[in-house]
Amino acid sequence: MPQISRKKARLGFIGAGWWATTNHMPVFAARDDVEMTAVCRLGADELQQVKERFGFGYATEDYRKLLEMDLDAVVVSSPHTLHYEHALAAIRRGLHVMVEKPITTNAAHARELVAEARKHGVELLVPYGWHYKPFIQEAKRRMDANAVGRIEFVMCHMASPIRTLLEGEPFLNTGGGAGDVMFQPASDTWADPVKAGGGYALAQMSHSAGMAFFLTGLQAEEVSGLTYAPTSRVELYDAFNVKFKGGAIGTFSGAGNMPNDKGFQFDLRVFGTEGVLDIDLERARMEVQRHDGRHFKMELPNDGGAYDCLGPPDNFIELALGKTRMNWAPGEAGMRAIEMIDAAYRSAKSGRPEKVV
Repeated sequence: MPQISRKKARLGFIGAGWWATTNHMPVFAARDDVEMTAVCRLGADELQQVKERFGFGYATEDYRKLLEMDLDAVVVSSPHTLHYEHALAAIRRGLHVMVEKPITTNAAHARELVAEARKHGVELLVPYGWHYKPFIQEAKRRMDANAVGRIEFVMCHMASPIRTLLEGEPFLNTGGGAGDVMFQPASDTWADPVKAGGGYALAQMSHSAGMAFFLTGLQAEEVSGLTYAPTSRVELYDAFNVKFKGGAIGTFSGAGNMPNDKGFQFDLRVFGTEGVLDIDLERARMEVQRHDGRHFKMELPNDGGAYDCLGPPDNFIELALGKTRMNWAPGEAGMRAIEMIDAAYRSAKSGRPEKVV
């Protein structure tokens, strides 16, 4: 892993839209061990606004020029279909990379990013905010300690208040970050089938699937997928049946139709030979129910599952500076999610189960 001799990590951003400026940049800028070195986005006026607000030393509309700067780490928060190109270029420069979810829009590209990060000895992190909740980290420790035994069945469901965004209309729920909203989400990034690469599964189930694969260590082998786009060009609803390597099966579902004044639904249940892991983020619950009676229930506040994304930027910088070796949102989790979603999208088109290839 590249060693940083400086006390500050020199950070670059490729992409500086809604979420990057609302959450990631405020978190990084508040740290005394980060130098906001360079930023890249299209639009000269918007680029200058970002440069001035967050104190970047250099700004450009060409990501290649940004990568010529003396950097230690890069955040890729460009549109979905550009993640692969931008992250790969940064990794091959020997830079640590935090790449927004979905990590890529197809499985082959996701696997290549993970492989290249290993080859170059750099960290690859996908900013899954829920992974930094103490009860999710406790769930990970228990799953790694074989709390439910051999996994046999997984149920994972997510629903979000993003219908208007997927329909290409103004998004009415733009808060929730660490800072103020500078820009509204660009609807074509989410609602244009070409620019988005897909609908709800890529936009949001990449969260839920990323957590499921992170906690279980499973790998999808074959997927039957159904999608539904009643009022949009990208899908609002998803229903996937999954066969995992080793024989376990599961269901993954998603719905982009929660009311705008409500939060997320997120329900994950993992059934194994020794018991069941039950995680419900909407109602803030994490339990392990075991056949031997040694149950565990973590006491949580009612809002304990509310989403925030403060942990990933902090974890990323601490990894880049060598302050920790624990990546709570590794590229591998994002890769496994995209392997499943890729096969599910192919299945929805072909009308038959599709292998993860």
